[in-house]
Amino acid sequence: MKENNKIFKQIYESQLTITELMLPSHSNFSGKIHGGHILNLMDQIAFACASKHSGNYCVTASVNKVDFLNPIEVGELVTMKASINFTGRTSMVVGLRVESENIRTGEKKHCNSSYFTMVAKDENGKSAIVPGIILTNKEEIRRFARSITRQQEGRNRTSRFNEETFKIEDYKQLFENSNSKIELK
Repeated sequence: MKENNKIFKQIYESQLTITELMLPSHSNFSGKIHGGHILNLMDQIAFACASKHSGNYCVTASVNKVDFLNPIEVGELVTMKASINFTGRTSMVVGLRVESENIRTGEKKHCNSSYFTMVAKDENGKSAIVPGIILTNKEEIRRFARSITRQQEGRNRTSRFNEETFKIEDYKQLFENSNSKIELK
């Protein structure tokens, strides 16, 4: 859809789902699936989703909050779902959900949710303008608004802890009951 020379796409047009069997070669020393393997798969589906939406090669600019909620076992199926939650001028936030399924019992576990910020690149490696998204329901609007809020909070966090403006006295109370000891030199 084109409006005022801007292109907009429906979210469903770039949504992706992948399912992969977890093999012994994907496991860590404790026999669970290695978190690095899951992160690699997450980056791949985020890339595919963002590239499908933008029509360009995309690179990962940042990953926001990766919490491993439940371990994944060898022999389980892992399903990852990716969807564009937000579009900026040249960037997109891809929301990811990771679930595992025990093949024998059918039990499913939510293992991870995360947000990847991807930037579209043209054939010369320059940032490319991406199509906007058409928001069609409350859930899509909520995800878009959450992405904007998360970006603003990230900028505030960065500026508050800027090396030149950071003041120890503003944060001393945080250390009172912490497992730390301050010995300034």
